[in-house]
Amino acid sequence: MNRADKIYEKLDSAFSYQHLEVINESEQHRGHSGYSDGQTHFRVKLISPDFAGQTRIARHRAVHAALGAELVAEIHALALELREK
Repeated sequence: MNRADKIYEKLDSAFSYQHLEVINESEQHRGHSGYSDGQTHFRVKLISPDFAGQTRIARHRAVHAALGAELVAEIHALALELREK
């Protein structure tokens, strides 16, 4: 299973959501710092009622906690677009 699939699987099980999209943007960073195997730069778009009343930082922390330290350590860049609706 590739990293994008792992990210999707972890978030799918951690949140109830209206929209979840994991985009591998690694090829846009070929030759830049942190690029290694084409599985290093990701963008997550997540719309979830679970984020209601949470600050931006709390939402980011919730996503990082759901992914776990081991998976987060394998990722060089993770752009998060998190909304409640």
